[in-house]
Amino acid sequence: MDRLKQLESFVSIATRGSLTAAAKAEGVAPAIVGRRIDGLEERLGVKLLVRTTRRITLTHEGSAFLEDCQRLLTELANAEASVSAGGVKASGHLRVTAPAGFGRRHVAPLVPRFHELHPEVTLSLNLSDRVIDVAGENFDCAVRVGDLPDSSLVSVRLADNRRRCVATPEFVRRHGAPKHPSELVRFDCLTLSSDASQTRGWAFRVPTGSGEHEVIHLKPSGPLDCSDGQVLHDWCLAGHGVAWRSTWEVEAEIDAGLLVPLLDDFAAPPNGIYAVFPQRKHLPLRVRLWLDFLKANYARPEFWGGTIARPSTTEESHR
Repeated sequence: MDRLKQLESFVSIATRGSLTAAAKAEGVAPAIVGRRIDGLEERLGVKLLVRTTRRITLTHEGSAFLEDCQRLLTELANAEASVSAGGVKASGHLRVTAPAGFGRRHVAPLVPRFHELHPEVTLSLNLSDRVIDVAGENFDCAVRVGDLPDSSLVSVRLADNRRRCVATPEFVRRHGAPKHPSELVRFDCLTLSSDASQTRGWAFRVPTGSGEHEVIHLKPSGPLDCSDGQVLHDWCLAGHGVAWRSTWEVEAEIDAGLLVPLLDDFAAPPNGIYAVFPQRKHLPLRVRLWLDFLKANYARPEFWGGTIARPSTTEESHR
């Protein structure tokens, strides 16, 4: 408790610029606040404040320590509020962006449910395959799939994401299934066109002669390609070839028997699904609650599978 009081008094003095003003705000004598600062500086072994008869200024160490103290005290207040009856409620406007395909499936359905839990928070969802400048365009949070480039953004890993080769059961019945990634040259593969992303090709983990494994990249080909991943997904469901898709996109169809996985023994290590947001001293409560909400939902295995009704025999005959 003494340590907490020391931190609170230090922050109060630093932000008010006066020991007397800090003491008045806390309702104690200035001498008590002064002793707290003396004790804090003695315990840390550094000078935090330069006190003269006219003003108080922060040392270099004091300025750095102030930011950490403000963050810790804010987190403590939020933690207490989150468990106390009638605590502080999240409010304000939340701006979120996500990739179009992933956002339609796995972000947009969660937005109304989040609003039901926190009715005083309004939320705007932007779905775009353009890489949004989160800080420059004033977004609170972006959901991104795949490895992240170095950036000034803070990231939180929400879930793993794997890539799987898939095809329809009918396609496999007619054409067979590849036993090794090198056999994909014999199959019609549905690939992103050259002006799209995924320029390194399809990734697989294969054994080496030394008993180890390495990740290789192949660029299969076929009579059909497209710059839109959703179109490739639809073509695959229609039985036009083998596709290499993210688990978030095909897990439900695999569970429903509409697609079958291929070459799973050679699946490359997973990348991630992340939430990224600008560096901030204090993350607003609404943003922290949104991150916790995403993590809680994405941690449920059934979230990715869901239920999809199998089409009728007539529908299958048209694929």
